[in-house]
Amino acid sequence: MTASTAQIAAENIVETLRASGHDAYFAGGCVRDLLLGREPKDFDVAISAHPDVVMQLFPRTFSVGAHFGVILVADTFDGAEAVTEVATFRSDGAYSDGRRPDSVRFSESAQEDVVRRDFTINGMLLDPLEWKASGNLETAVLDYVGGRADLKSKLVRAIGDPATRFREDKLRMLRAVRFAARFEFEIEPQTEAAIRQYAPEISQVSQERVRDELTRMLTEGHARRAFELLDRTGLLKQVLPEIDRMHGVEQPPEWHPEGDVWIHTLMLLEQLPAGASATLAWGALLHDVGKPATFQRGPDRIRFNGHPEVGVKISEAICRRLRFSNEESAQIALLVENHMRFGDVKKMKESTLKRFFRLNNFPEHLALHKMDASASIGILDLYEYAKERFEQSSVEEVKPVLLVTGRDLIAEGWKPGPRFKELLALAEDAQLEGRISSREEGLELIRSEVKK
Repeated sequence: MTASTAQIAAENIVETLRASGHDAYFAGGCVRDLLLGREPKDFDVAISAHPDVVMQLFPRTFSVGAHFGVILVADTFDGAEAVTEVATFRSDGAYSDGRRPDSVRFSESAQEDVVRRDFTINGMLLDPLEWKASGNLETAVLDYVGGRADLKSKLVRAIGDPATRFREDKLRMLRAVRFAARFEFEIEPQTEAAIRQYAPEISQVSQERVRDELTRMLTEGHARRAFELLDRTGLLKQVLPEIDRMHGVEQPPEWHPEGDVWIHTLMLLEQLPAGASATLAWGALLHDVGKPATFQRGPDRIRFNGHPEVGVKISEAICRRLRFSNEESAQIALLVENHMRFGDVKKMKESTLKRFFRLNNFPEHLALHKMDASASIGILDLYEYAKERFEQSSVEEVKPVLLVTGRDLIAEGWKPGPRFKELLALAEDAQLEGRISSREEGLELIRSEVKK
C-alpha cells in the first residue's frame, strides 16, 4: 500500500515529536484500517506532549479542542494539503451530558489514554517509525485492549465495561452498529446487551449527530445490515419510530411477494451501493413511510390509498427533526412523493412525461424506482422505458424556451390569475407535444380555447 499524503504528514509529525523527546503514535481508526488491509481516510496522532508544545513545534496549527488536548496540524506536500488531528494522552472525568467529558486530565501514559476510548478495534496504537524500520506492521502495533484479537474474531466490543462506555457517550451505541455493519462484524454480546439497556437514552444525543451516523450507515454499502442491527438493539424504535412502525404491515402478495413493508424496505436498503447520495439513501428508506398510516384491507385486496402524500408529510417531519438542510429535505420529499408515478409512465402524454423528467435530479428517481421494483415483483420494464426515454431527451426538448409567455398573454389583454396560468400551461403542453412551433400558433390555440 503506497503511503498517502495524509500518512506522510502524520509520520513527519511523529518524527518531529519523537526528536523533541515525546511519545507519539498513530491512533484509532487508521490503525484498525491498516490491520484490515484498508486504506485509512485520515491519520490521527496520539502524543504525550501538551497542546502548547504542539503549537510551538509546528508553524501551522489550529486549536479546535485544546481543552480536550486536540490540535490540528496542517502541512503541504507536492501541492496537496494534509491536516492531521493530534491529541494529547488523557483520562476523562464524568460525562454529565452523555456526550463529552466535563473535564480531562492530560497524561503521559499511552495505556491510560486508550482505555478511555470506545471499542477495542479503535483502541490500538501504531509506531510508524518502527513499522517503517522493520516492515512488519503487526509488531509495530501497541495493543493494550485486545483489539487485534477482536479484529480476527470480527467483533465490535466496548473497551472495559460496556455500560460505562455508553453512559459516558450515548452516540457510541450508534457507532457500534455502524462499525459492525461496515466491517460485517458482530457486536459482542455484553456490548449489545448494554446497547439494548441504554437505547432509550440515545435521545440525549443531538439530532444532527444522530442524522450523521444514520446517513453514514445508509451510504457505506451495508445499509440493510445496519438497520437490522438498529432494530435488534432497540435503537430503531428510539431514533426512527416511523420506520419501526413498518413491522408487520402487510402488503398485497400479488405485488409484494417479499413480505411486509419492513422487509420490502430492507430489500431496498440492501441495494444501496457504497457512496450513494444521502438524498437517494434517505429516499429509499422513507419511500413507503406513509404505508402504516394508510393501510386498508378492502374486500378485494390490501390498499394504501394516498400513501405517497402522507409519506411526504412524515418525511418532512423527520427531516426537520434531524436538521436536514432545506435542499436535502426537498429532494427527499420529492423522491417519496413521486415514486409511484412510474406506474403510469407508458401512458403519460408527451407533455406529462417531459414534465416528469424535469423533477430535480431525475436519475435519483430512476434509481429509486429500480430498487423499488427489484424489491417487489422484480419487473423492470417501466424502469427501462423511462430510462431510455430520459436518456434520449435533450434538455431543450424537456424544458424548451417557451413560445408563449405571460407577457404575450398580458399583451392579449389577460390579467394574471388562475385562468392565466391554465392558458400558459395549455400552450406549453402543446409545445412539448409538438402541436405548435411558433408564438403565433400558441396564441391562436389559446384564442380558440377561450372561444370554447
